[in-house]
Amino acid sequence: MNINGLDYNTQRERLVLPEYGREIQNMVDYAVSLPDKAERQRCAEAIISIMDRMFPQNRGNEDYEQKLWDHLALMSDFKLDIDYPFDVSQAKQITHKPEPLAYPMSPVPVRHYGKMVFGLFSKLKDMSDGPEKDELIRITANQMKRNLMQWSHGSPDNEKVASDLARYTDGQVQIDLDNFQFTNVSEKEAVIHNRKKK
Repeated sequence: MNINGLDYNTQRERLVLPEYGREIQNMVDYAVSLPDKAERQRCAEAIISIMDRMFPQNRGNEDYEQKLWDHLALMSDFKLDIDYPFDVSQAKQITHKPEPLAYPMSPVPVRHYGKMVFGLFSKLKDMSDGPEKDELIRITANQMKRNLMQWSHGSPDNEKVASDLARYTDGQVQIDLDNFQFTNVSEKEAVIHNRKKK
């Protein structure tokens, strides 16, 4: 739909640095079009002054002025022929995106337990028997029950927790449900606990 007099951002040219807005970009484009170098220089300095006032909280940062001139060079696509007070040849590095980071762990088999609980499973496999391992089993089993309750994956019954704990520790941890004491956690408490972690 094309209505005379309406100018949508989607129909305009994409901004190089959107944080400065379209008006600053228009000023930069105007400065590039000026035929006189002295006039371009004055215009560029005025633009830098406005850019500086837009983000006063950044003035204490290292190389702040250098960054402003780099941004001006980027917005003009390096076509603004002026005497820059700084070397802007490295400005293009700002636009390079870093390579994506590799995910630190392969996807967990069941997401409702999460990466940290699977880390506990691995630790339990390598631990020798004793009171420290018994305490870690108790903490892990209770966290598993809390997670099941929180994410509503079936009923958070004790048998499911015991079965999963044995399964994901390759049978090395077996809970005796007749003697094992789970902490009583209601569904409401599990939700509150999750919100506090966030």
